Amino acid sequence: MSRFRQSTLLAVAVTGLALLLWGADTGQGQTPADTSAAAETTFVADTVSPDSAEHVAAAVDEATSTLRELGRGAYRLAPKIGIAIALLIAAAFVTRAVRMLLRRASRSWQRAQAVAALVSVVLWLLAVGAALAILAGDARALLGSVGLVGLALSWALQAPIESFTGWLLNSFRSYYRVGDRIAVGDVFGDVYSIDVLTTTVWEAGGEHKAVQGAQPTGALITFPNSEVLRANIINYTRDFPYVWDEIVVGISNESDLPLAMEVVRDVAENTVGREMAVPAAAYAELLRHARLAHEVSDGPQLYVSPTDAWMNITVRYLVPARQRRKAASDLHQAIAERLAEQPYRDRIKPSYPRLDVAVLEPSTQPANGEER
Repeated sequence: MSRFRQSTLLAVAVTGLALLLWGADTGQGQTPADTSAAAETTFVADTVSPDSAEHVAAAVDEATSTLRELGRGAYRLAPKIGIAIALLIAAAFVTRAVRMLLRRASRSWQRAQAVAALVSVVLWLLAVGAALAILAGDARALLGSVGLVGLALSWALQAPIESFTGWLLNSFRSYYRVGDRIAVGDVFGDVYSIDVLTTTVWEAGGEHKAVQGAQPTGALITFPNSEVLRANIINYTRDFPYVWDEIVVGISNESDLPLAMEVVRDVAENTVGREMAVPAAAYAELLRHARLAHEVSDGPQLYVSPTDAWMNITVRYLVPARQRRKAASDLHQAIAERLAEQPYRDRIKPSYPRLDVAVLEPSTQPANGEER
């Protein structure tokens, strides 16, 4: 129903534009002789008897006169149509030349495309407005027709206009680029292509997906650029291709906690800590430049938190955004192998579910104070 209403509004606007253009031209082209002839024909048609042959002849004459007037109007409109078409062709050549110049002058291809699109829209609006003014020959008719068409287009093309606006914002603000790993709403993956109306992403796994880890699933997801205006955009690789990740190692309450933390820290340093120094320094520089400077560790960090039945040791580390699953798997495997060695097997025990059962002795106190 919404599409039908929009299409109907667009058809009404186009019809109104055609009537305004045709009426303005034919009205200006009438001469006193034509007006008197039409009045005379109308007078004859009104005075003859409906049942007489003269009435038929008058009707034929009136139809012939109407067709003749239409032909004259079309003939007078032909030069204007030619000029309007020439304007549109000139606008097409100018927009193409401007697009080529902007691509050569601008270093950013996306921004050049956005500026070229804006310039093209402005030039086409001017060309179409000038063509309509030439055809209409009346500024009031032109304003009325442009208003009708603009109203219809704003309703019928609402979604494409929003997507085009989102593309322009992304082109100037660089929320994401081709190759970035992003999350927009429910979409998570690597940007494959960015068009004027849509963005295509290679999907990466996650919760409620066939692939649980943040790895490619092989599926392509296309979403409208209007999501830029509605959803939060998370970019994992735009300015800094690393992310902070963490794993949790559970140990029983009977374990030697200081020894366990020492072992886990040593394994984390040898597994992921050696590659943290350079990205940690870059991360600290980004924070300092943004006036958010705070201490950034260049090695893995350990945190302890208790649960109902065991202790959790959380290892926090810096890793490339696309290698989170591999780094976590390597770290888990290295910690398990180290804790299974003989010096630590008896002193550090893994966590396990525990159920405490309390057995209550039957009460020896008789009920209601009576002796048994």
